[in-house]
Amino acid sequence: MNDHAFFVPAVVLAVVVVLGGLAWWLTARAARLDRMHVRVETTRAALDAALLRRAAATEALAASGALDPASALLLASAAAEATAPLEELEREVVESDLTRALRAVLTPGAVQVLHDRREALVEELLADLATACERVVLARRFANDAVVAARRTRGRRVERWAHLAGRAPLPRTFDVDDEPPGLAPRSAGRPPAPGVRRAG
Repeated sequence: MNDHAFFVPAVVLAVVVVLGGLAWWLTARAARLDRMHVRVETTRAALDAALLRRAAATEALAASGALDPASALLLASAAAEATAPLEELEREVVESDLTRALRAVLTPGAVQVLHDRREALVEELLADLATACERVVLARRFANDAVVAARRTRGRRVERWAHLAGRAPLPRTFDVDDEPPGLAPRSAGRPPAPGVRRAG
């Protein structure tokens, strides 16, 4: 009788300990997943800021008078579309369009002509655009890495069975063409390229 009296509380205590440990373990995993979602949001916000800066740098170059009217209009139009409020898939399209417009206008020859002018404003605009383009590449890489990590974790059995992600939508990568044009000066002496006005 006495043994039975001690056995029941011991079993109850063991069950409580096991359930408490399981709850703590699931809570820890849920907290980790929540931190990953926060990282997805943070890196995406940084990517959005980088994309806006690239569009602004493009608009500044287009408005500088360094390019011929057709090229300036092409860049200004692509940059304006990239700053418009759009759905995710539409934004991927317009950001890729801006990248391709930059490469079409700022060919190696055209960039060299701009550098050959040795105009401080043009050099500053090119440097700002180059930095903006580089930051887009890095920001997109960090954002997509965060998404991949979150999706991988959410795909594990425990996270799926326990619904640890709650109602949070499944994040997706931001897939665009972000290969920037080469904006550094090259060898001098090349003939002027289409899309660039001669100095004077």
